[in-house]
Amino acid sequence: MFGNLLIIGLVSSTSQLQSPMYIFLTHLSLCDILISTNVGPNTLRVIASRTCYISALSCDIQLYFFGASALIECALLSVMSYDRYLAICNPLHYAAIMNHTLPHSLAMTSWLAGFLLAMITEILIFQLDFCGPNIIDHFFCDLAPLLQLSCSDTKSVEVQVSITVMTTVFTQLLFVIGTYICIFSSILQISSTGSRQKVFSTCSSHLMVVSTYYGTLIALYVAPSRGYSLNLNKMLSLLNTIVTPLCNPIIYSLRNKEIKDAISKIFFLKNPSRDQRKPGTG
Repeated sequence: MFGNLLIIGLVSSTSQLQSPMYIFLTHLSLCDILISTNVGPNTLRVIASRTCYISALSCDIQLYFFGASALIECALLSVMSYDRYLAICNPLHYAAIMNHTLPHSLAMTSWLAGFLLAMITEILIFQLDFCGPNIIDHFFCDLAPLLQLSCSDTKSVEVQVSITVMTTVFTQLLFVIGTYICIFSSILQISSTGSRQKVFSTCSSHLMVVSTYYGTLIALYVAPSRGYSLNLNKMLSLLNTIVTPLCNPIIYSLRNKEIKDAISKIFFLKNPSRDQRKPGTG
């Protein structure tokens, strides 16, 4: 929570961090906060008391916001890869394409699409009958353990989730892979080794987050069937709900010079005069 709130505060209060990349990073931090506040409190209660009572409606709401935040994060990561593609592969037209309104429009579209797609799954779950045990073998109301409790035929939900993952998550993943193929191709054409490393560093943090998040998400929701290992589900869900929101701000802050400079100026009261450079120096 502190790391993501720190990034949001830095981007909002620092004029040097008003570029599209940091606007998307702010929305990614907001999405991580949604995941943390949705799953974290009940998880802590489960750890502390070995059990956690939750109403059926609260369980459905938790599942809805978790599914929405997962889809929103996928969309935001895709949008961020598009931003890096434009900045590296088409720098002359970057300012014209990624103008003042487009970053906000792309971010808002990501949020809207995530909430709408998650609502489809929620409507199908409301049509199921739950007449068996009422204990979820998980640390939050995830899809696979919730379907384990249903005495109805859950094929419609499983098919819908698989189709959503195939059409949205896989499509976005292929889009990200395509953009990075173009990015790496452009980087390899740079003759200077120093310039090549500098350009690569601008997208390496995003590539690390994409690899971790998409890998666990696909493993969790491509085939959420009754034969699915719940222990494996818990481990992968832990990466998505706890580890990823923790690591994202660390990865982006520790590997980003502008973020580190903004932190230094605010928290260490760095003297701006010490950073003044002589005209013509690099």
